[in-house]
Amino acid sequence: MMVLPSLHGLSAAEIAVLLECHPVTVRRWIDRYNTEGPAGLIDRPRPGRPRLGGRRLTRRIAALLARPGPWTVPRLWRYLGRPKLSRRTLYRRVRQVAVWRRPKLIARGDPDHDHVVAAIVARLIELPRRSVVWVEDETHLHLLPHVRASWTPRTVRPLIPTPGTNRQVTVLGAMEVTTGPCLYRLGRRCAADFIALLTMLEQAFPRAPAIVVICDDDSIHHAKAVTAHLREHPRIEILYGARHSPHDNPAERIWAALKNHIANTAVS
Repeated sequence: MMVLPSLHGLSAAEIAVLLECHPVTVRRWIDRYNTEGPAGLIDRPRPGRPRLGGRRLTRRIAALLARPGPWTVPRLWRYLGRPKLSRRTLYRRVRQVAVWRRPKLIARGDPDHDHVVAAIVARLIELPRRSVVWVEDETHLHLLPHVRASWTPRTVRPLIPTPGTNRQVTVLGAMEVTTGPCLYRLGRRCAADFIALLTMLEQAFPRAPAIVVICDDDSIHHAKAVTAHLREHPRIEILYGARHSPHDNPAERIWAALKNHIANTAVS
């Protein structure tokens, strides 16, 4: 930063004002560049005690973290050969290459995922105009929700009344993929409530030539009562998504936002 303005004709005093430093500092760096070339701009060894753990410590920590964990500071200290430095110093070195983060649980996925998705896309392309496509899913909400930490006064701990028993309610919901309206009902995870939701979807669009519902491979979606209901209502068609692929269903993100809201507002 100091050499380039000097090559364009600026004086040391002008560069010092521009970079908010002392002119002596500017002259020293320019002199090093004129004497040694670009190599003179490299930091020289500095006085003082060398860093504890050596220069390779950070690289060794990064190599360990690339292996399956979980990794804690005490475990890293043991695998590094018990170096002669405090846990606090090792913690600072670890913070240079890593962050404390909880692993993310992911589904194992469906080996036929791409074929299933391609078949769904092909079927949607064949639908007549003004057809309606819904994505459907179920989730469970607990009367005793998970609570989260929040900022509170040092001498106060919030108290949240509990219902006594942790009962749960099942929410069956669907979202229309083109315009985004949602329909839901509270009930149980059973074929009867799923059929009731299908009836709600059919009544919401009485003039649609076809109503397609994309859902997962849950057993209630294959129940005999559901199959009989589909025979009696030919406008409704169910397409089954790939197994163990919740990330494909936008309804899953609605449930995640709902549960986060409940956890964040439980103290109220």
